[in-house]
Amino acid sequence: MARISFSQEGFSPFQQLLGHNKHILEKWSSLDDCLFNSPTFPAELKEEVRRRLAFNNGCHYCMAKGKPSDQNQITNSKILIATEIADTVSKNHPITEESFHKLKMAFTNAEISELLAFICFVTASQKFGALLELQPSCPI
Repeated sequence: MARISFSQEGFSPFQQLLGHNKHILEKWSSLDDCLFNSPTFPAELKEEVRRRLAFNNGCHYCMAKGKPSDQNQITNSKILIATEIADTVSKNHPITEESFHKLKMAFTNAEISELLAFICFVTASQKFGALLELQPSCPI
C-alpha cells in the first residue's frame, strides 16, 4: 500500500499518486510523453537506462518492470555509455572528465542534453514512487 491514497486522476498508480495535483500531473505526463516518445534514442537504450535507474533509485514499482542487463552483456556502445552515465548520476557521483569525453565521442551535444534530461526526469519519477512506497501490486 502506498503512503497516501490514490486520487481519481490518472491511469496508472503512479499517475494517481501525482494526480492529487492535477496541474502537475498534466505537465509531468506531457514531459514523460515527450521524453519517452522522442525519436532521438531507440527504445532499447531508454529501457536499459530506465531499468538501471529503477534499481539504483529504489522504486519497487519500476523495478517490477524488469532487471537491467548485465553491463558485460551490452554490446551496443551507446547503450553501454548511457547506462554507465545513468549509474553514475543515480549514485550521486560526479561525471568524470573521462566519462564525459566518452559521452562526447558517442553523442552530439543535443543527444547529451536529452540523455541527461531523460536520466534526471526518470530519476525524479522513480524517487517520487520510492518516497511514497509505490508497490507493483498497489491496487487502484
